[in-house]
Amino acid sequence: MLLPEQQFLSETETTSSSSSSSSSSSTSLPKSAITSAAAESKKSYILRKCIALLHSCASSVPKLRQVHAFSIRNGVPLSSPDMGKYLIFSIVSLSGPMHYARKVFDQIPHPNIFTWDTMIRGYAESEDPSPALRIYQRLRLSSVEPDTHTYPFLLKAIAKLMIVREGEKVHCSTLKDGFESLMFVQNALLHFYGACGRSESAHHLFEKMPYKDLVAWNSVINGYALNNMPNETFTLFRKMGSENVKPDGFTLVSLFTACAELGALSLGRRAHVYMTKTGLDKNLHAANALLVLYAKCGSIKEAKKVFDGLQIKSVVSWTSLIVGLAVNGFGEEALELFKEMEFRRMAPSEITFVGVLYACSHCGLVDEGFAYFEKMKKGYGIVPKIEHYGCMVDLMGRAGLVKRAYKYILEMPVKPNAVIWRTLLGACAITGDLSIGEIAREELRKLEPKHCGDYVLISNLYASERRWSDVHNVRKAMLDEGVRKVPGHSLVELGNITYEFVMGDKTHAQTEAIYSMLLEMTRLLRLEGYAPHTSNVLADIEEEEKETALSYHSEKIAIAFVLINTPPGTLIRIVKNLRVCGDCHLAIKLVSKIFGREIVVRDCSRFHHFKDGECSCKDYW
Repeated sequence: MLLPEQQFLSETETTSSSSSSSSSSSTSLPKSAITSAAAESKKSYILRKCIALLHSCASSVPKLRQVHAFSIRNGVPLSSPDMGKYLIFSIVSLSGPMHYARKVFDQIPHPNIFTWDTMIRGYAESEDPSPALRIYQRLRLSSVEPDTHTYPFLLKAIAKLMIVREGEKVHCSTLKDGFESLMFVQNALLHFYGACGRSESAHHLFEKMPYKDLVAWNSVINGYALNNMPNETFTLFRKMGSENVKPDGFTLVSLFTACAELGALSLGRRAHVYMTKTGLDKNLHAANALLVLYAKCGSIKEAKKVFDGLQIKSVVSWTSLIVGLAVNGFGEEALELFKEMEFRRMAPSEITFVGVLYACSHCGLVDEGFAYFEKMKKGYGIVPKIEHYGCMVDLMGRAGLVKRAYKYILEMPVKPNAVIWRTLLGACAITGDLSIGEIAREELRKLEPKHCGDYVLISNLYASERRWSDVHNVRKAMLDEGVRKVPGHSLVELGNITYEFVMGDKTHAQTEAIYSMLLEMTRLLRLEGYAPHTSNVLADIEEEEKETALSYHSEKIAIAFVLINTPPGTLIRIVKNLRVCGDCHLAIKLVSKIFGREIVVRDCSRFHHFKDGECSCKDYW
């Protein structure tokens, strides 16, 4: 059995011998012409065979390099447009190094449009898509015209780079060149606008399309989901159903993402039923998104059930459940699952370790956190990123080790960003460390001077120390600099409808009944020994006014609404956009005991599972 190269050599010798025999029998042509024709025939044959070898044997980059070297040894010039075309195509198809493809490309004097497109595609699919723009600019300066494939590849690269202005220029070019009406160009534009946060532009283009395939629907739905526009996601998904377009796995990924954002568990469950009926539960991407949905809605048992039902568990599957367990307050289970992942020889990713460190942080496992951090570096060779350092600062801050956390930040090998300093400031607000808190605040003023959350944190810190003049100075600075505090709101799903409440909300049709229940809740809480935590109410006002302000926090209003609209024993789920305050945390613990309800609250950093007067966070959040 001959190897491909040996077979090629044998065939070359046979062809050469045949050519010689043929030329010796031909006496009508001059000898020089016969020799030249034979040489050209051999070169053409070698080129064809080298291209055939690329198709049949170049299954990896090393093998491709062998074929390339063989072609050079046998006289195929580096500038050959045909050899270069197929060589570049093979490199890109194998996701090979683009610097290698670029060297081949630069040797070709006049590449055709297929070669230009292949280079743009290669860069678009690489980790650094920016050279795709430069290749396109060279294309426009050449005499070659773009074709139907140029713009989809180019827009994919620009979407990755998120350069809106360049994408808009390309959109204009598609109009000038007459390609905008082509389906795959339109779909690429939809993806670009969605990825760059221009969901409305994507929807405007979508509405103008005379025919919309499934890719178009998915692109706009995914754009809404990516840009935290869950209501728009649901609206378009329903419209998709009304027009008899059947969703696929990609559609469900976007839908589950939107459901998770809103905490719309009922709708997510309905989509889960559809997913099972249509066999899409075998789609790993959709199954992982479903797992994340249940975890983000605080339904960790259902998340585990999805995980256990997966025939194939990817690193994403393991990581999703580890993070889900951690944020839901089940840190010990998260760490046990990580150990099982290691036992099964699954290589954890850098995101997996974010989940592991998060679990240690929210369970107060300081020593274990440092051990896992070292294991990540030395055991798995993962270079820590800013997110990992942020988890370590949070780990120490939550454990009350604020001075140690501050020292750790100063000694970090990477420059601390605003999130790191904000984490430290949050820890100072909890522990009452004013000196380090003011240092953290000054650093934040340099990095993100108009972030409203920082003003709130430092105000809380001053208020806890009863430094009311400083509180007023902070509030005055917010007004002077035009900084507005993000209003707190709570979402609750009832009867497949998501309701939103803000502090002191009186816009609901059941306002009178809701506030009657709030009064009853307050009465029963006091009988249980509840005393409002007024230390962080940001004004020097009378205690009674502070207690009234605390009574009307959005999560308490949302709980009162559910209590009057559901039968006893029904689980209550609340999504809060800000961190739950200490007073609400205490009150909800007691409400769960008094009314015999399990209450799940998702705030901006974690889940709280309240039951029988206890919380899964063990008052450590």
